[in-house]
Amino acid sequence: MADIALIDEHAVTARADTTRRAGRGDARFHFLTWAAAALLLMIFAGVITALVIGAIPAFRTFGLGFLTTEVWSPVRERFGALASIYGTLVTSFLAMLVAVPVGIGVAIFLTELCPRMLRRPIGIAIELLAGIPSIIYGIWGLFVFAPWFQAHVQLPVINATVDIPVIGSLFGGGAFGIGIITAGLILSIMVLPFISAVTRDVFETVPAMLKEATYGLGCTTWEVIWRVVLPFARSGVVGGAMLALGRALGETMAVTFVIGNAHRIDPSLFAPGTSISATIANEFTEATTELYTSSLIALGLILFFITFIVLACAQLMLYSLQRQEGKK
Repeated sequence: MADIALIDEHAVTARADTTRRAGRGDARFHFLTWAAAALLLMIFAGVITALVIGAIPAFRTFGLGFLTTEVWSPVRERFGALASIYGTLVTSFLAMLVAVPVGIGVAIFLTELCPRMLRRPIGIAIELLAGIPSIIYGIWGLFVFAPWFQAHVQLPVINATVDIPVIGSLFGGGAFGIGIITAGLILSIMVLPFISAVTRDVFETVPAMLKEATYGLGCTTWEVIWRVVLPFARSGVVGGAMLALGRALGETMAVTFVIGNAHRIDPSLFAPGTSISATIANEFTEATTELYTSSLIALGLILFFITFIVLACAQLMLYSLQRQEGKK
């Protein structure tokens, strides 16, 4: 009996030591994860603080007129962000207008229509586009795509729409090759891998039983995709599109090469323009005065808030979609 009591006492002591060690390990793990989250918030707050402090001289000088003024003249020290904001929003909108349907189509092809032996090679080739540096896209866009686009798209479109009242102004002007629409098309190629990769992964989570049951009811492939796959995966599709939009809003080097870097708002999509990131990249090293530097930092602050608003709207949209799915 004494031996049994001794064995039980040793077992209890060993279990207690193990529990204490596990508790200390959990406490250290909890502290490290909390510290990582706090560090991220500190970095986020530091970035905002630095941008706000740097932008104060520009907003103190120009006020809210900085957001509504098109002129950008370093010689006269007159700065306005309207042309850059316009270029950023329009190029991103054009990029999403092209990339979203193409990316979803690529994902549908890879998951539903592509022969099994070709799915992996095509998927890898598409994902490799995301690894190409942006400056390579810019060089290709300037020296290869822009001349081809000028000769085969811009000139025919300008000649065909010159006498049409609204469309003529939207696609009129000179055929430079570079411009707002060229930057939008280059951006669409850059964000396409993000949309297609995320959408493909979401489509693959659709239960096979749902699709097989729909096929068993006599539905066609198009009906299965439209009525089953897309509704089931719509929150993931929206998330992938918003991720790509965040990339498009902040893209710098590729846009700088092909947008034309002209600080003006032109009704024609073929005309040169500028964006916030392109303006900062082109002129930050040339900013020799405090007001000039502050105006560029203010542009960065505006881009930060635009991206933040877009991502916040995306989160609200995803939350709304999830609530709607939960009510069904």
